[in-house]
Amino acid sequence: MTLDPVHVDGIADLAGRVTRQVDERDQTALAEQAWREFLDPLYVDGEVMLAPLGEHRRRTAPLPDIALTDPPFPTHHGLDAGTINPTTFKNGLVLDVSQAAMASVPSTVELHRARTIVMTVHTNDETLDLSEAWRGGDQGYAQRRILQAPRVDRYEQTVVHALALYRAESEHALDQADTVDDLLVLDGPLYPTGLLRWVERDPELKRLVIETSEFTGVVENYLDLVERFVERDVPLVGFVKNNSSKAISRALRPKTGTPWVDDEAFFRRVLERRDGDELRTDALSFTGWFRSRVGTDGLLAGGELDIGHQRGLEPEAYEVTFLVVYDPRDDLVYRVEAPYAFTRDEPRRKKLTQFVLSAVAAERGPPLAVQKADELARIDRQGKQTLRRRIERSFDTDRQRSYNDRRWGPAERADGI
Repeated sequence: MTLDPVHVDGIADLAGRVTRQVDERDQTALAEQAWREFLDPLYVDGEVMLAPLGEHRRRTAPLPDIALTDPPFPTHHGLDAGTINPTTFKNGLVLDVSQAAMASVPSTVELHRARTIVMTVHTNDETLDLSEAWRGGDQGYAQRRILQAPRVDRYEQTVVHALALYRAESEHALDQADTVDDLLVLDGPLYPTGLLRWVERDPELKRLVIETSEFTGVVENYLDLVERFVERDVPLVGFVKNNSSKAISRALRPKTGTPWVDDEAFFRRVLERRDGDELRTDALSFTGWFRSRVGTDGLLAGGELDIGHQRGLEPEAYEVTFLVVYDPRDDLVYRVEAPYAFTRDEPRRKKLTQFVLSAVAAERGPPLAVQKADELARIDRQGKQTLRRRIERSFDTDRQRSYNDRRWGPAERADGI
């Protein structure tokens, strides 16, 4: 049953009452103040946690001119992983399955066929040991394995999802690293941010990250990936489409009273350009690069999270650096991350910036290789349903259902990542 028109009007009236209390001009002024006075550098508890690399300024790139510029990298590769999302079965098992794929521009058919597939399983039966070694498949183009998740009393779905996703992604990246000649773009952040947030939020999940080999191995994979690409002198970046970080806006709040719920909202306000009330859509706008240790950015490079990894580079080489791009055509904000090992060099920093701007302008979103990898790795709704039915038959049991499955259909998202 839909809302009656009278109730729609009533809700709109409530929204109008809220709107009259919020002046967007004040928010714009606050954003300008924060940008000018507190990000060059940003101090948290007396320590520099964010600092510009080079000049602290905003710039624009005209559309469509930037889309037609020659790409600074002859080729680029993209990497992504998809899952069926966590599923609980009546026999007590909770599992998720992830497949990772890499794509290239120009395309390479054999590379696109390669897959890394990880099934993670949680059970409270202490007599079971379900983990097994890697197996081949698809005439050698695929590698797959079962990995038993550490036992937990809660968060079972969160744990199996994270372990499947990040293990498949990082293993595939390492396995295919030598095929990348010029640039690798991860679909998402440079490091497994979902796991790093556990360290900040929950003691039980933090223990998994720092004490269990299943998760310390995942984190080590991402550090190894940085080391491999630095050794090969091939840049590595992460393209973040949906940035949910609140670290910068949280640090700015006591200084300026900033009202934004997250960093993405803050940078949108900083980068949007207007003529009066009209949003200008003739150019991309973007920040310079920042060197960051705020929030989860500082956990690995700063040594706050010690997993016993024998590092092959100096600590600062692993530090997260990023720039932010705003595309007014779709009112979207993108964050691009790279290790400081690559962005401390100004000419390379400029090449990475040019690549990102050209790709966003041309594709209205992530670089083309990332879009291809997303298509290869994604498991669509029908594929998820087919896999779940096959697993049900293999287990000789049914998926555990709830009333919401009847009402809405099977859940298609995982909480906590």
